Formats: sequence, C-alpha cells, structure tokens
Amino acid sequence: MARVYLGLGSNIERERYIVAGLDALHTLFGALDLSPVYDCPAMGFTGRPFLNLVVGVHTDLDVATLARRLRAVETEHGRPADAQRNSPRQLDIDILTYDNLTGHVHGVELPRGEILQHAFVLRPLSDLVPDERHPVSGKRYREHWEEFDQSSQPIYPVAFQWRGRDLPLP
Repeated sequence: MARVYLGLGSNIERERYIVAGLDALHTLFGALDLSPVYDCPAMGFTGRPFLNLVVGVHTDLDVATLARRLRAVETEHGRPADAQRNSPRQLDIDILTYDNLTGHVHGVELPRGEILQHAFVLRPLSDLVPDERHPVSGKRYREHWEEFDQSSQPIYPVAFQWRGRDLPLP
C-alpha cells in the first residue's frame, strides 16, 4: 500500500466542507492521520481565508485513479469542473506526496511544489510527520519548516472537531 499525504482546504462554508471532505476520505481510505487545522489567507487571489490541513492515508489506488477519485469528491461537494486554480472553493484536495515518487506521474506533480512554497501546506505537513523526508530535497519536513520565512505567510491554528474528536493543536 502506498503512503499518501493530501492537502485539504476550503474557503466557502469552511467547517462544513472540511468535515464533508474528511468524511469522504474516511469512506475511501478508512483510517486517516490528521494534522492540526489552520486558518490561512487566500493565496494568489483576493478571497475569504481558508481552513487547511494535511491528511495521511494508505491506498492501493494508483496515482491516476487516486487523482480521479479525489476530483470526484471535490465535484460532489460543489466544485465546478472548470474551477480556476486560484479561486474560492468549497473543497480542494491535492495530492502532496505518493510514497517517494517524483516527477510528473499521470499528470500529477510529485511531490507537489506547494509543499515548500506555502505555509498552509508545509506547516501542517511538518506537524503531522516532522521526521519524514521530502522526496526531492531529502530534508525532514520540520527542517523545511524551521528554515521557512514564517513571517511571510501568517497562518493560525484553530480548534476543530471531526466525528466528536478534537483534532490536534500544534
């Protein structure tokens, strides 16, 4: 089984769609490993802030099938098929890593470049798996977070519950 990390975000009815996304991922994969949830400003466009977190799953799905299933989950939760990259969204699910695969695999960039560019991806990933290594740089995610200009992209942890469970705070 492949170990996969997914970025999950929403800036429209944020709590509702994060819960819906987690429920859908639980249905697809079973047990989920969850980072803290962060409140983050919209990046690349003017819009309401997002809630973001990272979810770890195990799957037998190949990258192409996984990407299709995740797009179907987004669509089922209101994301238009022609949604612009930098735009408001009910639910956004991105494949961040798939085992240690690198390069473009079935149209998916692995690892996703945003890991090292955006606090809303790097911080929750470093919270969830601080000692795992980035497949290209070889550095631990906590090392990347420690080196990141944290003042350049403020993000704020928020208390969040899913299925009666408090998600961790950093």
